Formats: sequence, C-alpha cells, structure tokens
Amino acid sequence: MSAPAPSSPAAVHGDPLPRSEEVLTDAALGFVAELHRRFTPRRDELLALRAERRAQIARTGTLDFLPETAGIRDGDWKVAPAPPALEDRRVEITGPPDRRMTVNALNSGARVWLADFEDATSPTWENVVLGQLNLIDAFERRIDFTTPEGKSYTLRPDEELATVVVRPRGWHLDERHVTVGDEAVPGALVDFGLYFFHNAERLLARGMGPYFYLPKTESRLEARLWNDVFVFAQDRLGVPQGTVRATVLIETVTAAFEMDEILYELRDHASGLNAGRWDYLFSIVKNFRDAGERFVLPDRNAVTMTAPFMRAYTDLLVRTCHRRGAHAIGGMAAFVPSRHDPGVNERALKKVRADKDREAADGFDGSWVAHPDLVPVCRASFDAVLGDRPHQKDRLREDVHVTAGQLLDVGSTGARPTAEGLRNAVQVGTRYIEAWLRGTGAVAVFNLMEDAATAEISRSQIWQWARNAVVLDTGEKVTPELVRHVADEELAAVSTEIGEDAFAAGRWAQAHDLFLQVALDEEFIDFLTLPAYQLLA
Repeated sequence: MSAPAPSSPAAVHGDPLPRSEEVLTDAALGFVAELHRRFTPRRDELLALRAERRAQIARTGTLDFLPETAGIRDGDWKVAPAPPALEDRRVEITGPPDRRMTVNALNSGARVWLADFEDATSPTWENVVLGQLNLIDAFERRIDFTTPEGKSYTLRPDEELATVVVRPRGWHLDERHVTVGDEAVPGALVDFGLYFFHNAERLLARGMGPYFYLPKTESRLEARLWNDVFVFAQDRLGVPQGTVRATVLIETVTAAFEMDEILYELRDHASGLNAGRWDYLFSIVKNFRDAGERFVLPDRNAVTMTAPFMRAYTDLLVRTCHRRGAHAIGGMAAFVPSRHDPGVNERALKKVRADKDREAADGFDGSWVAHPDLVPVCRASFDAVLGDRPHQKDRLREDVHVTAGQLLDVGSTGARPTAEGLRNAVQVGTRYIEAWLRGTGAVAVFNLMEDAATAEISRSQIWQWARNAVVLDTGEKVTPELVRHVADEELAAVSTEIGEDAFAAGRWAQAHDLFLQVALDEEFIDFLTLPAYQLLA
C-alpha cells in the first residue's frame, strides 16, 4: 500500500518481535494514529452511552424497539450486493490468526475463515503483531507450518482457499502497547488499521477486498461509527468506496432490537448479520442483571437454540437480513471432534449435524464451525438445502413476526440451574482464563472449543445465580461461599489431574482468583478481559 502523507505515527511500547518492522512501519502507525485522533473521542462517547443505557434497562427491566427509527424498519431499502468472494458463505471456520491456524483454516474447505483477533485470541503483543504478519504472509503465499513431529503444511491453490474475514477487537478494549500522546489506541483501530493498511491493495489485486466481522456491537450508533471509519480509511488510502464489507455479530440483546438500523447505517458496506449465541446470553445477564428472577438463565448448556426466546432472536435475524438482501450467518458449533475416541467423535458430529440442519432449514445462508473436521458436516447440511445456489436470500421468512416480549421471554427455556451446571461453569471459566493468561485464546475444554464468550457466560451466570440466591436442583443455595468452595475443589482437582510440576508452571492461582473476582464482585465487571488484560505479559 502506498504511504499516505506524513502523520505523526503512533508510539509502540511492545518488545521487538521477529519481522515486526514489516507490520509496524511508520506509515502504518501514522495511519493508525489518524484513526485514533479522528474516531476515539466518538468511541469514548459511545461507551458512555452504553453504560447509561444499561443503567436504564436495569431500572426498568425492559427493552423495546426504538420508536424514533420506525421509518427505517418500515422502509424499503437494501444493502449493497455481496461481492463475489462473499456470495457463497455456507461454511465459515473460525480461529485465531496464529501460523498453524492460518494455514489450516485457509486449506479447510470452508468458504470463509474468520481470522479472529477478538474472542479466540489472547491479545498478547506477540499475538497481535504476528497475527497481522501471518495474514500478510498468507496473501503473499509465503506462509507454511511444520509441526514438532515434522509434518509440513503449505497453502493449496488460491481458488481452493477460504476467503478471509477479520474480526478486530471490540470497541471496549484498548491496546496498551500502541499510544498516541498518553492515550492507548483502541484495539479495534489497531487491528483494523494495520490489516487495512497492509492488505487492502493486495486483496483488490486478488479480486477480493478487506472484509470484517464487527463484534460486541450494541447499537446503530456504534455501527455508524464503524461505517465512518470505513469511509475515511478508503478515502485516505485511495481505495474505492464500498470495497470494505462488514458482517455484524448480533451478540448483544440491545443490538437484537436494532438489526434493521445496524444494517441501514452500514448499508454501503454491509454483508450480513451473524447470530453470536454465547455473547448474546452473556449480554442478557449483563443488561438485566438487576431485573430479578424472570431473567435468571439456567445452565448454559440447557439454553439451546430451540428455546423460544432464542428462536425469536434467530428467526428475526434471518427475516431482517433477507428482507434487506444481506446474508444471515448461523452461530458457532463449539463441539470438538476426536480422532482418538470414536464415541466422542460420533456424539460431536451428531450434535453439529442437528444444529446445522436446523439453521439451514430456518433460512440461514451459512454457519460457523471451530474445527476443520466439522467443515464437511456443516457443508452437507447447507448443500442439502441450497444445492448449487449460493444462498437462500429469496426465502423472506414473512411468517416471522417477533415482539419485544418474545425476545425477552428468558423463562421460556423451561430449565433450571443445577449443581452440575455450577461446577461446569467454574471449570470452564477457570481453565479458559488460565490458558488466556498464557496467551491462548481458543481452548478445548471437555470436548468443546471455548473462547472468551463462553467464559463470559460461565462467570456471568454464577454472578447472576449468587445475586438472586438461586436454589439448585440439589437444594443448595448459590452463595459466594458455595462458589468459592467449588472453585477451590476444582483447583485442587486440576493439580491432581496435570501434576504438581505442570500446575506450578501454569497460571492457575491467578486464573482462580480472577474468575472469582469477575464472578462474585458486588459490581458486575463489564468484560472479564478488562482485568485479565492487566495480567498479560
């Protein structure tokens, strides 16, 4: 990419890394600094609006569609047509942009790879910078990977590779290693800015473009900010307007009430919406945390996508997308197949197959998996419905009429919290945080691929249960003392399981303490990654 006019570059405070000078050029850091100066003040205002809105929801215990945007919801408009590289999205694989995943995801047979700098990445300085380098190397076809056992992986021909869609960090996270003046630059602008600066021209030359997934969006105003970032970036670097395309994760309950509005704000750059199920549940707890028992969720594994309030959310997403000409992308299949245990493998494949069959039948145009072995399963489900068609946007789902009450009918799950669910939440949260503190953001725990979103729902449910003194199926009441007792038992169990030496070499005590902090503090911490980030090396 040709360098823009000189601008004072952002300052870098991270340790030198191999080939980091290829990513952290003065021109690229100058571009990041421009993004920061222009857009961070609005980011800060929008974060303040988030807090105000959450306080209002907590007071009223309700949420509704916005009367002032009824004209947008009722209007006859569509988003820009999808570019050829994003026309068929029937299978999308997710994972962090480390070197091994980059090669395996691109080669997986999926139509799209979500290169994830957010929930599946622990944002160590090394992961942030080398993730960018891996993507540059991939587009230059100079990336490969060799396992410790000596097995080598190289890229397949270009026409067989997945289309890359990058997920930058959410608006709430800062990158302390990159500053302008004495201010840390938002991680979202670091991730977007470095990727766009280095790769927009490369991607155009390959017949594609810089495509993004936008996480943790809570309102149309946050979507508008992203749209303004795209417009500025394209103008600044001489990239044709409309080259950027963005898919927005509808993973907050407030965004579920503004799907039309979010697409409208991004309409020249919009590619679709995605149903981010785990963060969605976390968002319900966060927003309705003081609204009493009617918003208490049962065990996270008991809240399936067939629960009425979750069906209302996904049906509305499909209807909204197809009415506006956008792709509707289904949620994560977190099951991890096993190449060593046939029983585990068959159960995983059966559950994924049922999940993807349901999404395809409901009208989704594609869906996510977390492991290459699940790509054929997801593809088969969508092939059965789509055939040779790239999508099913013509299925308008005009039978769907979702009310605010249906979206908020959390009690419709028909399940209750259990002692086993409490223990599993402690196990998942602690084990995930320990790996995250060591720099790993996607972790297989009990044959499920866990990331920051599943850790968030685990700790937030415990907070909610303790806050409401929930009585479990065993008759025990959830109290801070009970949670600490279970957490101590699980910490001892880990030590026995992995051995004292491995336990001492890990960060288990920190993970245990941090999990209890974010699960039991009187004040609900917005994101566990905020205090966790302070503990990263």
